[in-house]
Amino acid sequence: MKKKRFHILSLGCPKNLVDSEVMAALLTSRGYSITESPEEAHILIINTCAFILPAKEEAIETILLMAEYKRTGACTYLIATGCLPQRYGLDLAPALPEVDLFLGTAEVNNIANHIDRLESEASSEDRVIVGKPTFLMQAGHTRLLMTPAYSAYLKIAEGCGNHCAYCIIPDIRGRARSRPPADILAEAQSLARQGVKELIVIAQDTTAYGSDLRRGRPKLTRLLKELAALDGIAWIRLLYAYPTKITPELIRCLDGEKKICSYLDMPIQHIDDDILKAMHRHGNSEDLRGIIRMVRDSGPGIAIRTSLIVGFPGETRRKFDRLMDFVRETRFDHLGVFTYSREEGTAAASLPSRISEAEKNKRRDALMEEQASISFEILQRKVGSLDEVLIEGKSDLPDYTFRGRSSRQAPEIDGVTYVRGKRLKPGQIIPVRIRAANEYDLFAETMVL
Repeated sequence: MKKKRFHILSLGCPKNLVDSEVMAALLTSRGYSITESPEEAHILIINTCAFILPAKEEAIETILLMAEYKRTGACTYLIATGCLPQRYGLDLAPALPEVDLFLGTAEVNNIANHIDRLESEASSEDRVIVGKPTFLMQAGHTRLLMTPAYSAYLKIAEGCGNHCAYCIIPDIRGRARSRPPADILAEAQSLARQGVKELIVIAQDTTAYGSDLRRGRPKLTRLLKELAALDGIAWIRLLYAYPTKITPELIRCLDGEKKICSYLDMPIQHIDDDILKAMHRHGNSEDLRGIIRMVRDSGPGIAIRTSLIVGFPGETRRKFDRLMDFVRETRFDHLGVFTYSREEGTAAASLPSRISEAEKNKRRDALMEEQASISFEILQRKVGSLDEVLIEGKSDLPDYTFRGRSSRQAPEIDGVTYVRGKRLKPGQIIPVRIRAANEYDLFAETMVL
């Protein structure tokens, strides 16, 4: 029987994207062909996120949108995978009869078997297959990259053991499980052979890496240095570092290794001690300020990205003002702000002193407005300086016809650098001089026009 075409949509975070890439590679290895057009696909797969309410709403809206292709396109089977089925299991089946199969996070490695079963019309088995979240990818799992060819995410661990009061991830993804260093390095070498120049190191908590491995207790800093020693890799970027687990050794690694970007993503979430305690976050405001001082005192300057949550239960106006003052005082290079989402099954779900959605949005907007001014001032100081930019492609600007990113800009979440130059190609890393800046983006020209 001729294998059919499939299309996969990956929702949510980069960690989910890696799972989608693994599933896509497994299917193509079994003879299924991938298509970029959902209308042409016989099999539609939505790899869902269920972290907070907006993510769940997006997942359901996407499922219903893709279900239309059963009527207007070639779709025979609609499959929902990932966090939404893992979290809600059997409750989804009656609510979404359009979906032929719901697969939890443990089923990434089994996607081809499940679709073969559908194709063989053995449809008497369960529509919902959700088990314990135990899957951990290995270097033997090839990936069909859905990022540009020069950049890839490298997932070094799965799951989380922090149990923040607002977060459901430990229930969805399971306990923290680290990959052995040799396995990670083998995958990184494979990615380098494919032409990847930038490795973006991810996990639910990258700074917890190795703490669960009995053999050798590998450390994140050593892993990063071993990655930096690989031929072909030019940039290594670290995301999702838990603030109180950041060590002087890690900072020296970020600041001292040429290939490792001077960039640190460290979600702080809040600065008020009462809110941090209610969130079940490790450390207090004094600890967090000390960590930031340590990073800032390290040398020429590590770009700091953080994320904050506003509207958590008990966040009075005074506590929010304390957070606003903290943002003004700290002057983060990059900042993301989220409104608190009350999620059933989390420790915070039963907390009193809830805040209206309108007030949450107002507080988020106020913080982002302040951050826009801070970012503008930071970037203005870069005008006239030299930098290196990874070219990503053409832009829509007539005066700066290419776009890319500096080592201080992560894909999707930070600003970009527009470049004036000629005959530039995606994946090139070129020297530039910064000529202008706005709130979030830089404008540069190549050193030789």
